[in-house]
Formats: sequence, structure tokens, C-alpha cells
Amino acid sequence: MKLRTPQEITAATINVGQTKVGLPTGRLLIQAFQAGAFIAFGGVLSLIVGFGFPEITAGNPGLQKLLSGCMFPIGLILVVVLGAELFTGNNALLMPGLMKRNFGLSDVARNWILVYLGNFIGALAFCYIMVYSAGLTTPEPYHGAIIRMAEAKVSMPWLTVFIKGIGANWCVCLAVWLALSGHTLLEKMAGCFLPVMAFVALGYEHCIANMFFIPAGMLEGADVSTATFITANLIPATVGNIVGGAAFVGCLNAWLHLKK
Repeated sequence: MKLRTPQEITAATINVGQTKVGLPTGRLLIQAFQAGAFIAFGGVLSLIVGFGFPEITAGNPGLQKLLSGCMFPIGLILVVVLGAELFTGNNALLMPGLMKRNFGLSDVARNWILVYLGNFIGALAFCYIMVYSAGLTTPEPYHGAIIRMAEAKVSMPWLTVFIKGIGANWCVCLAVWLALSGHTLLEKMAGCFLPVMAFVALGYEHCIANMFFIPAGMLEGADVSTATFITANLIPATVGNIVGGAAFVGCLNAWLHLKK
């Protein structure tokens, strides 16, 4: 079966968006919890593999970024294939239906708020139970790496995090669009892999991923307060993610490929 055209992909998102805004609250939260855990799973895998060869990557920083980037896409692959609810993907997926007036801004706001909350809970639960309690980040080099990562993420200027947030969700939502072009598991996996690998390697900021990385660093002793985590990283990354996904992918593709 041939790949969907850009017009067919964008048209398909209208039905996807209609389904998402119609989900009951309980189911929406459970599927959002799943997505948060899936992204955290990709995050810890990228940490373990990316920072697991310090003697090789010390003089080759690009190699560390590449290794981390190649591991992280498992999170989005699980989200897309298993139908979990991811805030950043929904930033783009709900825009074509909104622009066609199939549903309203209140429907989008409800979906985004509940999914964001569910993603946060899922990422934190995975972080505490499956990573911290399991001791995955206790030994070196992972202990030092996650602390440095958390502290670095809250040390950037607000505008820098915002711009990096745009880049991250532009890549993530392009990955979702590419996955929608395929029909087989391998096609969907390939669609998810390349853009997500790129955003991780480039060091962009993804709010749901940071719901894992920064708390994981805090649990290991990073000098980051909850207020700093939220104000210095989570808020600007989230706003940037919305712009990158909703405007640069969802709205733009709807304008280009749907009948006005």
C-alpha cells in the first residue's frame, strides 16, 4: 500500500482530532499516563546508552548525542503505535479539526490540560518507581550525568528554552505526520525515528521529556528547586512546544493541504 500524500495525512488528522476531543475524561487520563511513562522510558534509555561509554564519548561529544538520539524515539513509537495521548503530539493533531470548525477551542483546551496532567503524572511515576527506586541512576556515570543535565536545563535563558521548545515539537509533530503517512509498523517506526533522533541530538527542549529528566536529576541531588524547574524550564519549553507543534505543523499543514 502506497504512502499517504500530504493532503491525505492532513485530512486523516481531522478524524483523529475528533476522536481525541471526544474521549471520556477517565480514559483520556489513563492514555495520557501511558504516554508520559513511554516518553520517560525513552528518556532513561537515552541516558543509559548515551552516557554509558564515557571513555569513547569524552572526546567525541557528537557521538554521545547521537547515541542518546537513537534511543529516545522508542517513546514516541510506543505512543503512536499503541494510541497513547501525548500533549506535544496533540498540539498539532487537533489544529486541522479546529480550523475546519469540527470542534472548538474549549475542546482543545480540555484535551491539552488533561493530557498534560496525565503525561506529568506518568513521567513522574515512571521516574520514581522504574528509575530512581530501581537504582538505574545511582551508579556513575549516570548519577553525575543526570545531575548535570537537570542543572543545565534550568540554567538557560528563558528565551533560549522557548526557542529550543519550538524546535523540539516541530520535530516531534513532523514525526507524527510522517508516521501517519505509513500503514505498516516499520513505516510508522521509521517516521517516528528520524525527526525525534534529530531533536535529541540537537539538544532541543521537550516539556514531557523534561518531566522525566529534571525530576530524575533532582532525586539524585541536583541543585534544582521545584519552582526553578517549573519557571525556568517547564513553562518556556511548554509554550515553545505549543508554537512548534500547533503553528509550525498543525496549522501550517491545514492551511496548505485542506480546502479553505
